[in-house]
Amino acid sequence: MTAHTSTSSSASFGAVLHADPARQAFLLLRTVFTVAPIVFGLDKFANVLVDWPRYLATPINNLVPGTGQQAMYAVGVIEIVAGLAVAVRPRYGALLVTAWLAGIIVNLLLIPGYYDIALRDFGLLVAALALSRLAVAQDASGRDRQA
Repeated sequence: MTAHTSTSSSASFGAVLHADPARQAFLLLRTVFTVAPIVFGLDKFANVLVDWPRYLATPINNLVPGTGQQAMYAVGVIEIVAGLAVAVRPRYGALLVTAWLAGIIVNLLLIPGYYDIALRDFGLLVAALALSRLAVAQDASGRDRQA
């Protein structure tokens, strides 16, 4: 009986893993685009991962009031809100993250030597758009009423 239960459990776990790849992609992207913006947003206040003000382009820094670090505090708040929006309303939160990443890309393109990071962020922008579309599909299937 134990061997049968174990085999049954393994089979059902395998079925879950392969049952709905779109659902899995949705959950993966939703998790990442919830956690990452919140973590990076919080780090704007601590500068543990990197000295964030160095990523602020001079033309942008000249537009915003205060210091570069003060601008990063505002950036941090926006990123935390974006992550929470993805958690609560992924369909629209992902679009907020997409717009935010577009702004980050423009900023990075204004800094010589940061084009590789801008390209990476473009990949993230496309993934955020994919999350928004997957959220629409999840909502249409009735599997995620929060989308």
